[in-house]
Amino acid sequence: MTNNSVCDDNELVEKAKAGDKSAFSALVMRHENAVAATVKGMLGDGDDALDVGQNVFIRFYNALNDFRGEAALSTYLTRIAINLSLNEIKRRQRRNLFFYRPVNGAYDLNQKDNSNWEEISDTREVINKALQALEPKFRSVVVLRMIQGYSTQETAKILKLPVGTVLSRLSRAQEKLKIVLKYLIE
Repeated sequence: MTNNSVCDDNELVEKAKAGDKSAFSALVMRHENAVAATVKGMLGDGDDALDVGQNVFIRFYNALNDFRGEAALSTYLTRIAINLSLNEIKRRQRRNLFFYRPVNGAYDLNQKDNSNWEEISDTREVINKALQALEPKFRSVVVLRMIQGYSTQETAKILKLPVGTVLSRLSRAQEKLKIVLKYLIE
């Protein structure tokens, strides 16, 4: 019997397809931090983000036999994480339209309320708050390109966008982040 920690992703996927639950667990352990970082970048901290992170692996498990290995498993899981995160953002927006509440984690740049921002001392928390102020189409590019470290081409492939669109959104997102961060830090 082969130790799952020395198997590559493709070998583990094949074992998991054959019913080896420990192989699937090894895949989850190997990729859970990257999935969590993607989801947290898109949704911020919270129970919704934890649920989406778990749903990424549930979705992958249910579609395990459909995974053909044409893309790296990390890319495949990141694509699922982005899509489920975008679905959650849309769900939040629909819910908030119905209840007339601001989107959880979003920051309205037109209203300056420093009460929450004065308490933020951790740089990562400030960056996370700034990310949540971006529209999802910009946030997804920043999370993939700047936080997860995917190349522009990989980001384009994950989001199914032309490279030029990724570059344009990244540029616009960086400009928006500068404004938001300046606003938060002042």
